[in-house]
Amino acid sequence: RFLFSSESLNQPIGRLSGGERARVLIAQLMLQPADVLLLDEPTNDLDIPTLEVLEESLLEFSGALVVVTHDRYMMDRISTILLGLDGLGNAGQFADYSQCETWQRSQESKATETAPARNTADTPRSSVTKRKLSYIEAREFATIEDRIAAAEQTLQAKRAALQDPAIASDGPRLLAVSAEIEEAQRIVDLLYARWAELEEKQD
Repeated sequence: RFLFSSESLNQPIGRLSGGERARVLIAQLMLQPADVLLLDEPTNDLDIPTLEVLEESLLEFSGALVVVTHDRYMMDRISTILLGLDGLGNAGQFADYSQCETWQRSQESKATETAPARNTADTPRSSVTKRKLSYIEAREFATIEDRIAAAEQTLQAKRAALQDPAIASDGPRLLAVSAEIEEAQRIVDLLYARWAELEEKQD
């Protein structure tokens, strides 16, 4: 489960790699009886195998988890309630990161509309310097095309359902499927927007 070979089990901790030491700490954490775990950026500096071990361990934890993280994949995978902060003193509760992201963009738009106009000529050049992808963003970028493909397949399946005579002739079901199509399209649009954003940062 924690990806240790039989040879490494008898090695001193000091001779293990950084990822192996992290997995030892995760194993120790899971062995301790607890009702609540408080984790602050638990994915920082972890390699991919250790990230997967951490996520699986947290999913199996029977108590409550309070996790502070920028890893959107971990949020969607392990959380049941997501508390989002917009950096402007506002907070909201969401079911997944997509909802939180939509809300954050809405908050940013409101802040932009109410902010006083600034002279762009006075903006320091350093403020518009492109940032490189962070480790978490690079991880996200590596899988976003697959997520877009999956989202588009879901959208196509929802649209195909409208061709079913049983649904087309049933008013409530037709309304429900139409709402699902609208939501599926929104997710596709968000993923494409995020893809473009990450691609621009990478370039």
